[in-house]
Amino acid sequence: MKITKNRRDVLKSGLILGIGGTVLATQATQVLASPTNRRSDARVLNNALFYEHQAIWAYSFAAGKLSQTNVGKAVLQIALANQADHKAHRDTLIQVIRSLGATPVAAKSEYLDTVKPYIERQEGNLDNDVNIAKLALALEVDAAIAYANEAAQLKTPALVTAGASIGSNEATHATVIRAAFKSLGVDLQVVPAPFVNKETRNAWIVKV
Repeated sequence: MKITKNRRDVLKSGLILGIGGTVLATQATQVLASPTNRRSDARVLNNALFYEHQAIWAYSFAAGKLSQTNVGKAVLQIALANQADHKAHRDTLIQVIRSLGATPVAAKSEYLDTVKPYIERQEGNLDNDVNIAKLALALEVDAAIAYANEAAQLKTPALVTAGASIGSNEATHATVIRAAFKSLGVDLQVVPAPFVNKETRNAWIVKV
């Protein structure tokens, strides 16, 4: 199975989707009578799983580069909370993919190649606490956009709803990070736009 390597590529390809609520793991095979629908939804969910693996790795990797200052400790606290959500998404995705008769994509040892484009665009970096938070923000914004835009690609209405739910969770992650910047004295609006989508993406991102 070919997995797209960059989260922003997924915004274009329509592959990254989500699923939330473990109860759906037992319902999915009952709703999806068509083998074609099962294969289609499993493929979409596996791409979502790839990016949950990426997010979990990114937070762990960045955590090791944070300082022991008050700012570093604050960023770490947010990172661990966000990562816990991504782990919950991962675990549910694995359960649902298996219920669809498919094999969940395994986590890679590292995803640095998918983070580098963000650094090149100055949408964060790994050189200090604040830039690490900016990188996390950019990743979470793109996750929210991807989940919201692509949920309609799923064949099962219950899974579509769940995907939108995860998208709203990713938007919450972005909002929490922006609120942290605000508390540190950065002059910005915590919620800079009424929507989180490709058109408003630049308003949500905080550049290096």
